[in-house]
Amino acid sequence: MTDEKMLEEEKKVGALLGRENELHARGITLVGGIDEAGRGPLVGPVVASCVILPPDFFVPYLNDSKKVTEKRREAMFPQIIEGAVSVGVGLATPEEIDDVNILNATYMAMKRAVKAMKIKPAYVLNDAVHIPDLGIEQESVVKGDAKIACISAASVVAKVTRDNIMREYDSLVPKYHFSRHKGYPTRAHYEILEQYGVLPIYRRSFLTKRIEAGRLVVTENKVDLPDPYDLADEFLKGYGLSVVR
Repeated sequence: MTDEKMLEEEKKVGALLGRENELHARGITLVGGIDEAGRGPLVGPVVASCVILPPDFFVPYLNDSKKVTEKRREAMFPQIIEGAVSVGVGLATPEEIDDVNILNATYMAMKRAVKAMKIKPAYVLNDAVHIPDLGIEQESVVKGDAKIACISAASVVAKVTRDNIMREYDSLVPKYHFSRHKGYPTRAHYEILEQYGVLPIYRRSFLTKRIEAGRLVVTENKVDLPDPYDLADEFLKGYGLSVVR
């Protein structure tokens, strides 16, 4: 990266830290950003992260994880973990998503992410949601993952963690191509479902309407697959993190 580009990135990240710095100036030093990854896929867990950043934090290309290439996300992930004051990761399983719906399961994952942190936030910035019964003062910011540094960092941590889980599932059932589509509802994904069947890690509630409308005909494929918690823990332990149930 050229010096000119580095200065440009420093300015961008500095702007993202604006709201956090305002809160720091009020004496609120432990500001956590919360975001999730995986609300839309047909399969696998929804993963959330909460990240507290120091005032002088800098990682090039920090942004909403969806606006950053996979290669850059993977490079940022260890830098965020190393540079953060505290990081927590939580998830909700496909079974929990089916039981309580995706929104409530996302709230569960977010609260678990906070619970997993060694240092808890005193104030939380969320990406366009209000988390019920969090017990911490919180602020909802529309498109916060592209405006607030700690939310951007949380979006990267959640996305990289979930993508790693899906890559592990891909290695166990490669014909489902989870590394390619990450579980999202593409035409090719639905064709794979019809050909090979619904695995235990699918969200049945996400398939019901399509099945009832006659647009999807599937059978059960009862392959024994690892719990997403175990896969998340295996990935995160190398960074000194773990998830809580």
